[in-house]
Amino acid sequence: MEALKKELKEKIIEQLNLEDLTIEDIEDNDALFGDGLGLDSIDALELIVMLDKDYGIKLTDPAEGKEIFKSIAVLSSYIAENRIK
Repeated sequence: MEALKKELKEKIIEQLNLEDLTIEDIEDNDALFGDGLGLDSIDALELIVMLDKDYGIKLTDPAEGKEIFKSIAVLSSYIAENRIK
């Protein structure tokens, strides 16, 4: 699970062009949106595309997405349970 969390942090930094952050700057339980990393709705769309492309997970329910994207810890648990790739 730690390897998946590290991988997700790397992908988020790369996908969302967060060059000023390193994986050490992102805590597992930091909020991804709002006061945490400060991601926005455009970033959420990019994360949804990444989940589909890299893990075979298709998100269609916005409420489900809101829960899944709470933190790296929540996101990695969801991916571990639901990944197809």
